[in-house]
Amino acid sequence: MKRFFLLTVALLTVWAAAAQMRFVDATELNLIGKALPTPHPYHRIDTVAYKGFTKGENQQVRCSAGLALVFKTNSTRIDLEPQYTSFVYAGASTPRVASEGFDLYIRKDGEWLYAASRAPKKRGEAYTMISRMDSSEKECLLYLPNYSELTSLRVGVDEGATITPMENPFRHKIVIFGSSFTHGVSTSRAGMSYPMQIGRNTGLCFCSIACSGNCKLQPYFADYLGDVKDADAMVFDAFSNPDAKMIEERLIPFIERIRAKLPSTPLIFVQTIYRESGNFDLRSRKIEEDKRDMARRQMAEAMKRFDNVYFVDKADLTGTDHVTSADGTHPSDLGYWRWAQNLQPELLKVFRKCGIR
Repeated sequence: MKRFFLLTVALLTVWAAAAQMRFVDATELNLIGKALPTPHPYHRIDTVAYKGFTKGENQQVRCSAGLALVFKTNSTRIDLEPQYTSFVYAGASTPRVASEGFDLYIRKDGEWLYAASRAPKKRGEAYTMISRMDSSEKECLLYLPNYSELTSLRVGVDEGATITPMENPFRHKIVIFGSSFTHGVSTSRAGMSYPMQIGRNTGLCFCSIACSGNCKLQPYFADYLGDVKDADAMVFDAFSNPDAKMIEERLIPFIERIRAKLPSTPLIFVQTIYRESGNFDLRSRKIEEDKRDMARRQMAEAMKRFDNVYFVDKADLTGTDHVTSADGTHPSDLGYWRWAQNLQPELLKVFRKCGIR
């Protein structure tokens, strides 16, 4: 009887807490980070309008990596109620908080400060993201899951609190196309991918078209990117997935295809990082060395042929102490942090040259 009484009290407490929350649909807030509009709010590319993607690529561009909600609220608590499709990411080195969860930052003294990161215990259930805050107005930046397809999202605040959309706090529009590195595989949470870190550091708006394992200089991706007419610049992590032969055959036609639509947009290609799997695996080391060498040769040719094309070939973006790998291929949070810190000044040099400040 005592156990039943305690269970009843606990359930009533949970019910009462839920009853004090007011939920709004996330589409009433401001969703940022999308290169082009899509009919579905949480898809990055409209896969009905744009054809040619493989089944896996279709799924990836419907995931919400790099998208974020920005809003203001004076609530002391923020709840989330996400709904997902049946797709579940199975990557071994990426935790659920990154693949299915949300990552919240709140601006304090002009800087984006980490607030909370959580995934629901069970899909389809509302859960508390953060509580016990003060009732001052807060500017919130909520990153959506890296590797899940959302069907809907509601944000809960205290019954008497306000929640309003916020103007995009980031400036310019930098589209970044890349591999699982750009996607944020092996990060602990969505805001730790290197483009999102650079965005918070600099105030620049990065729109991520990352496709883990599938950034191979495909012509249909070039066609899509060429339609982003208002991009101030484009950054490419384009040498991580294709092998040396693919880079040799595809890079120049890929740039030509973009240039046919975007004759002057700055195109900045970044060398792929060193993979720790090559420390002792000689085959892996040779494959990666060949890719980097081919990228250098082809980029030298590309920069002769095309104006406003740049190559950032900086070594040791993740450090030289060999402690930053999560699985031999992808960096850990430390590796991604170093990547952001080392790549950021190189990108800013090019951006300044192109009038992007």
